[in-house]
Amino acid sequence: MWFRPEREAPPTAGLPLGFADLGGDVPAPLTALAAQWLGVDEAQLECSGTAALTVALTGLSDHAHTRREVVIPAFTCPLVPLAIRRAGLEPHLVDLRPGHFDMDTARLEEACSERTLAVIPTHLGGRTADVASASHIAHAVGAWVVEDAAQALGARIDGRAAGTHGDVGFYSLAAGKGLSIFEGGLLVARDEALRDSFRRAARRIAGWHPGWELRRTLELAGYAAFYRPRGLGMAYGKPLRRALRRGDLLGAAGEHFDADFPLHRVGRWRRAVGARAFHRLPHFIETTTTQARARIPALASIPGVHVFTDEGGTWPYLMLLLPDEATRDAVLQRLWASRHGVARMFVHALPDYPYLGTMAGGDDIPNARDFAARTLTVTNSPWLDDACFEHVCAVIEASVVSRQAL
Repeated sequence: MWFRPEREAPPTAGLPLGFADLGGDVPAPLTALAAQWLGVDEAQLECSGTAALTVALTGLSDHAHTRREVVIPAFTCPLVPLAIRRAGLEPHLVDLRPGHFDMDTARLEEACSERTLAVIPTHLGGRTADVASASHIAHAVGAWVVEDAAQALGARIDGRAAGTHGDVGFYSLAAGKGLSIFEGGLLVARDEALRDSFRRAARRIAGWHPGWELRRTLELAGYAAFYRPRGLGMAYGKPLRRALRRGDLLGAAGEHFDADFPLHRVGRWRRAVGARAFHRLPHFIETTTTQARARIPALASIPGVHVFTDEGGTWPYLMLLLPDEATRDAVLQRLWASRHGVARMFVHALPDYPYLGTMAGGDDIPNARDFAARTLTVTNSPWLDDACFEHVCAVIEASVVSRQAL
């Protein structure tokens, strides 16, 4: 009998690559296609979203040497403070609104000063943040706004692309994102002088590195081969379940990050793969948006469960807030190791990652810790069929009911 792997849903809905994406004619440069779609003059390609942020902050700091702080939400990807430090700057944390992923505006106002170089509102999991308020507060002290749209390529706010409302925006093209070249990042800016600064900063800090590019090339080929329902078990599911058996939550969430992350140029082949696949991205976003809107009511009807929604966001996964940490953990106990794409977004609030150390503002972030303790995500991949989605809903509802009965 032939070995036939079980189907596995990824934690996020990413556009699968086809073998036709790996070779053939290139319609236009990836950066030109992205710029046109986003409605900006140009987009700059870097080797990751983290690299794009590092380049942006390095370029901004060239314009304001006395401003050394970058203000960020206390619950976001741990790579964000690592990028800030790599640019020679200091992260300053701001607590969240109660029960929400976005920064508390009163706390943001308190955190901003003449030392602030930039504020980074974050479009978490495709859900859009309040960039207008962040811009008002940042600009009042002479700081820039850098939109973190790493998880929101294709999202829109008032009809315009998320990532283009602030002074600067960046997007991730990592594995599992809407479009992936297995680590890549796009950087956009309104101002031509800033774009010049970013190009110079990239030449200075992100040179050609054949070893890293060869590694990413092989990883992208593997991604094309295994990012499929019956390939994910080997590439993603086995390492996940092995980490959970060890009790390694950071490993399960893929959060063992290194301060010495790579900075290098992206090679021609990976650019071409992204350009060939790009034309399928709008339809993929439309498909996953339709699926998300059809599935949200079932999750939102579970008592005590809040599902984050908005009008223009993208839907790599559905972001849920559970009544309490014990209920969230009861759900994860049953579903994280399953093949149904249920996961934690980030394991901790930023000050609770041992490798990040101390950060300004990190001593008073109760809402960020509460958010980290109560959230989970359910994949919005089309590979999670209706029957499996109903099973996920049933487990969540049973966990909520059993906890309420205690």
